[in-house]
Amino acid sequence: MLETLYIIIAILVVLLVYAGISAYRLKKTVTNLTQEQFIEGYRKAQLIDVREPKEFDGGHILGARNIPSSQLRQRHKEIRPDKPVYLYCGNGARSGRAAMFLKKKGYTQLNQLQGGFKSWTGKIKSK
Repeated sequence: MLETLYIIIAILVVLLVYAGISAYRLKKTVTNLTQEQFIEGYRKAQLIDVREPKEFDGGHILGARNIPSSQLRQRHKEIRPDKPVYLYCGNGARSGRAAMFLKKKGYTQLNQLQGGFKSWTGKIKSK
């Protein structure tokens, strides 16, 4: 019984350490921007919506290109590494993972919308 408790505690510690390391790496990789900060810079940058096409068609930030996170490995070369990249998804999770992937590919100017599209109150376009 005591051994099982120790195993559970060890697993929880490993998970917490992993979550902490992931959060630290994400913070070093991408800059989280408020909507106001995002609006200030996204017109001079590459605005990428990493949600799936169905989500994108339902409404997206005006001027955004749709490169779903599921296709990013094949399509990342469509994004210029020498220009700032502004990413967003539904809530920030997928855009964070996309930023981590792009960082590994040499992209350095990575930004994401804090809270994702769900928190966006600016202009949108839908099909």
